[in-house]
Amino acid sequence: MRDVTELLVVMLVSLMGRTGGTQPSSGYCIGNQCFGLIQDPSEFTTAQNQCKDQGGHLMTVRSSVSHDILNILLGNFTGRFWIGLHLNSGCPDAAGLRGFQWVTKDNESDFFNWAPGFDSSCSSHRCVSVSKESDFKWTQEPCEELAAGFLCEYSFTEACRTLKAANQSVTYITHMGFGVEDVLSLPPGTIATLMPSETKYVCFSSDWLMAPWSCEINEGGCDHKCAVDPNEVPSCYCPQGQTVNPANKVTCEDAADDPCLALRCDHACFKSGDSYACVCDHGFKLAGDGRSCVDFNDCTDQRQCPGENFKCINTIGNFECVCKDGYSMSGDLCVDDNECVSAPCEHECHNTPGGYTCSCFDGYKVDPESPNKCKLYCGMEECPAECDPNDAFQCYCPDGYIAEERGSQTVCIDIDECAFFYCDQDCTNTFGSYVCACSPGYTLVDQYKCVKNEYGTDLTTAPNFPTTSYMPEPTRQPSGVSVGGFVGIILCTVFFIVLVVFLAHHFLNRRGKMESTSALKAREDEAHGLHKVSTDS
Repeated sequence: MRDVTELLVVMLVSLMGRTGGTQPSSGYCIGNQCFGLIQDPSEFTTAQNQCKDQGGHLMTVRSSVSHDILNILLGNFTGRFWIGLHLNSGCPDAAGLRGFQWVTKDNESDFFNWAPGFDSSCSSHRCVSVSKESDFKWTQEPCEELAAGFLCEYSFTEACRTLKAANQSVTYITHMGFGVEDVLSLPPGTIATLMPSETKYVCFSSDWLMAPWSCEINEGGCDHKCAVDPNEVPSCYCPQGQTVNPANKVTCEDAADDPCLALRCDHACFKSGDSYACVCDHGFKLAGDGRSCVDFNDCTDQRQCPGENFKCINTIGNFECVCKDGYSMSGDLCVDDNECVSAPCEHECHNTPGGYTCSCFDGYKVDPESPNKCKLYCGMEECPAECDPNDAFQCYCPDGYIAEERGSQTVCIDIDECAFFYCDQDCTNTFGSYVCACSPGYTLVDQYKCVKNEYGTDLTTAPNFPTTSYMPEPTRQPSGVSVGGFVGIILCTVFFIVLVVFLAHHFLNRRGKMESTSALKAREDEAHGLHKVSTDS
């Protein structure tokens, strides 16, 4: 039983896992093919992808039999529906398929049903739709227009013959999601329900398996829930107060005396010999108290999500396969995203598997604080400045450099930060920056201070204190002075300068007045003919 269940899981998960999008509104099966009608307004490419995700392709109408199936599927629907015929390149011609091709990448066909009139223009009318209103004629349409829906075609092998059940009716639901009747063969994954017994079967490998089957597939066919007992046998269980019908093993009925009520199981209860025990849903495991169920991390199984560039995401009671970061789903594959299309880099972008890297033009380097941006870089003692081509006086230098005009050229010269005594002890100038270091026995603190440690200079017992270099921001001294202190120093300096200027101006004005008074007095004495006379005593 276990081997059969594992094979069933492998096959049906591949079938059921592909179903997505809108379920078919109707369907029809014949031979080893099924056809489904999906009412979902779509353009041609979207329709093609949805059929592919469900394990099929847009319908090909190669014979009168296929045309008759169109009548069956579209008989009660109005509007245009895509079929799998399109023109890849070139212009239409007048013969056969007119240069068009089936989505199966061939042009084999014994049947042609073009609408009247021949459109030979090389326009966007490269896809084909059919409708009840146009008597199911093939009509050329722009592929980008929305049709009312589309028709999908599914092929299969290992089909099952119809079930024979005396005095019972049988209904069939395919794994694509639509019901069928009056058919001779059915695709794998089809679920058959017999009435009035309500017994269920699933088609697997040309044979019918009775429910309950694997819990991973449609709850094992159970009306309520499916669980796997310690013997790894799938079984159905019901809500408290109900019990599983012993005849069909899937439906629930009222229980007069439910032995599971006293166990207070989180999920389910099963009979183990002469007693009963708790069991958990698929994706959960029984906790230590024997009644609670906790989520089982399915992603610990390395076999989950085996595809390249997939990763497993654990969910409550289940798991989900998604693409790794930097990848997106395309059909059944995870393909690399080209992040460079969105221009995330300031200069140059290089796409990599699952990501991208940025690089800079000559004279620049990647900004360590913003890897997507670039900053000026010299790496030498001096280099030409980066000047605005429209304004020669608007020039820029990298951090740690200062601009100097030399005739008609502006160059950037490295600043020797060590001349400003930014470091407590040792300082080494570098291009665009500088390096602080401390002597043995000292620890570098606050990025530039050197503090003596308790071990002194005995390095044999000292721990690994940072005694060597640190490179702060170029030309910026890590300062212990507060902003208020800087403001006070600046104000005092300005006041002192103003005071000196005032005193100098006052002294010069006074001296000028004294000299002017002496000269004026001398001139007055000369005007009156006065002379100093000395007499002999």
